[in-house]
Amino acid sequence: MSELVEHVDEQDRVLGIVERSEAERQHWPHRIATTICRDQAGRILVLQRSETHSRFPGYYDVMVGGAVDVGESYVEAAARELSEELGVRVPVRFMFKFLCREGISPVWFGVHEAVVTEPLIPDPGEIAWQGWLTESELCEIVDQRLFVPGGRKALRRYLESGRGSGAGELGAE
Repeated sequence: MSELVEHVDEQDRVLGIVERSEAERQHWPHRIATTICRDQAGRILVLQRSETHSRFPGYYDVMVGGAVDVGESYVEAAARELSEELGVRVPVRFMFKFLCREGISPVWFGVHEAVVTEPLIPDPGEIAWQGWLTESELCEIVDQRLFVPGGRKALRRYLESGRGSGAGELGAE
């Protein structure tokens, strides 16, 4: 199944519609909507991708998300991905976006935040393990474990934005 995405430029303006695999092969920027989830105690959800995941199998991440469909907003895609990957329907709040050149190809990450109060039902094809960590626990492992590069970068920006209290503990990008 081919997945169509919007090929975008350095300012996140749409240039055309392409297959995601082609965007990755050609290193064309496209859009990814992600969400950093917190529980009611303020802990952050950490995931380990399944070993069969097509991108970064077995890596850890703090972002739940995926490609933004053609014509879809970052917020719509983030909510859809939460439902598909974690089986939860909760409001997402847009936090920031940034162009990430690390990883498979350049992508614009639209980063959201959600507070999850219902039980998670993770998609086993996407997620092998999940757990809730405090910011200090997460800061201890983020550079020691195999993390998705964009997830590590997004976490730092998220904490430095003032949302989190452990920003200084993460070090430089």
